[in-house]
Amino acid sequence: MWSVVSSGEVPAGERFDWYADVISREVMPAALSSERPSDFQGEAAVLDLGELRVARFDLSPLRSRRTAAMIRRGDPEQYQLALLRKGATSMSQHRNECTVGPGDLMLWDTSRPSDNAMLDGDGQVRATVLMLPHGLVPLRTQRLDRLLARRMRGDRGVAALLASFMTALEDHGAECEPEDLRRMGAVALDLAAACLAQHLDAEDQLPSEVREQALVQRVHAFIEHNLGDPELNPAVIAAHHHISVRSLHQLFQGRKESVQARIRRRRLEQCHADLGCPDLAARPVQATAARWGFSGPVVFSRSFREAYGLSPTEFRALSVKQSCAECSVGRSAPA
Repeated sequence: MWSVVSSGEVPAGERFDWYADVISREVMPAALSSERPSDFQGEAAVLDLGELRVARFDLSPLRSRRTAAMIRRGDPEQYQLALLRKGATSMSQHRNECTVGPGDLMLWDTSRPSDNAMLDGDGQVRATVLMLPHGLVPLRTQRLDRLLARRMRGDRGVAALLASFMTALEDHGAECEPEDLRRMGAVALDLAAACLAQHLDAEDQLPSEVREQALVQRVHAFIEHNLGDPELNPAVIAAHHHISVRSLHQLFQGRKESVQARIRRRRLEQCHADLGCPDLAARPVQATAARWGFSGPVVFSRSFREAYGLSPTEFRALSVKQSCAECSVGRSAPA
């Protein structure tokens, strides 16, 4: 579960000072300042992922400075990797400086002085932040220094996968059990390391298991984006990722499912969702099958029945009947 603190529970005139105190005590010592402290609103939440944590911040623009004296007072010894969701912010650290906007990633080190100014433009600033202990990041400090306070676009390569994963953690992390969250923490660390290594052209420095996990995530993302292509198969996936088909199959050995099984399962799940949607009841069953990459009605019908125990037509009819029954109950319920 997320641990949440919010200024909404504090009298308006005290909110900024309260928030500044919470950040200094619970996150790390920092000097916060605001041009309009009387209007300040802020919320912070943290979710434990085993050896690391993910945090989300939603707050009015402010400036946060961290000096050498503050570092001596308290230092979590972390790299903090932020995905900006809303607003804009500028950061300076270790002779580097950048400004980032929504969809961008930015890295900083809690053990170095920094100056972070959230720009007052579109109201609240929102960010999701991975808190990575120094010892867990499998890249040399001297290399990582080059990425401090540097804008990293979150719409391409491994960065896009990481940004998507961080967004999903924020949106659905509360639904996961502690053991699931620990596994998500391992995935988050591998993706973060792969993203940073890609920006450093240092992917060969990563442990083989980290490179492997990052490649698996890239393959999963490629499958999701191409489910509707009937030509999607292991040979196409391998060629896109510049590996052999044999290497692709070896990558998935020992995992829950093969590449082909994952394609089939995800296509069936998408068809199942569409066929169960009342808004899509007028769409022919075979149009739904074709939309998600099934090449013919016989294969689709057989696969659907094996997975769900009903033919696609039977499942749709049952879904429509249940939807109508629910509507009738709703109309007959007393006001």
